[in-house]
Amino acid sequence: MMYSKRIIEGKQSLGASFEIKNKARSLRKRQTDQEIKLWERLRNGQINGMHFRRQHPYNIFIIDFYCFKANLAIEIDGEVHMGRKSYDEERTRFLESSGLIVLRFKNKDVDDRIEWVIKKIKEAIE
Repeated sequence: MMYSKRIIEGKQSLGASFEIKNKARSLRKRQTDQEIKLWERLRNGQINGMHFRRQHPYNIFIIDFYCFKANLAIEIDGEVHMGRKSYDEERTRFLESSGLIVLRFKNKDVDDRIEWVIKKIKEAIE
């Protein structure tokens, strides 16, 4: 049983280092307003009974929201992402190459049209 648990944990974090895991833990303590708003809608299986994690370590990256069962990564692009388009594209390609579906939303989407964001997440899960 311990062996299969290690495989599942390994697949979930895809070999994230101790430093990345610590950084993710730190980011969970200081989420943006938009991350808090979306987390309130994702937590406790509110969307199709799916379990989401926030600020999830995945290889060398930290995914804003991650659903293991749906192979889904959700990214909220705020001010930090301004001028980092090529980095974000490379990151998305890596996540998709590892089998994840990646959804990206802007802060404004979460602030102004949260129901549309939730609808897009539900569509990706189904």
